[in-house]
Amino acid sequence: MRQYLLIIYLQMEHRAISIRPFIGAKDFELSRDFYRTLGFQETIISPAMSLFETGKLAFYLQNAYVKDWIDNTMIFVEVEDVGFYFQKLSDMNLPGKYAGARVSPIRDESWGRECFLHDPSGILWHFGEFR
Repeated sequence: MRQYLLIIYLQMEHRAISIRPFIGAKDFELSRDFYRTLGFQETIISPAMSLFETGKLAFYLQNAYVKDWIDNTMIFVEVEDVGFYFQKLSDMNLPGKYAGARVSPIRDESWGRECFLHDPSGILWHFGEFR
C-alpha cells in the first residue's frame, strides 16, 4: 500500500499557485515591524498571525516561539542580482534598528552566489542567484 501511495504522489500533476511557509517570532510586534520595513505588505489574519506579501512571494508570521524551530528555520529566495539585494539590505542598517538582525556578506559558491539575513528572532533568509 505504501509503495502504491508513493507512485500516486510521484505521478501527481502539480498545479500549485503558491507556497507560503509559516515562521515564528520571538517578539511578534518587533518582527512585524521588521518585515514591513523590508517592504512586505501585511495582512492581519488574527491577533497571533499575519500574512506578509511582496509580489508573488508570501509567508505567514506567527506569534509563536519555539527555539529549536526558529533556530532551524531557513528560507531561500532566488534573486536575479545578489549584489543588488546585499547593497539594499546593507543600506537599511537593519542591525542598528533591530536587535538580533544581521546581514552577512555575499559568498561565492560552486552553484552561484548568496548573502544572508537573520531576522530579529533568528530566522535565516538566504538571497541567492544560481549560475
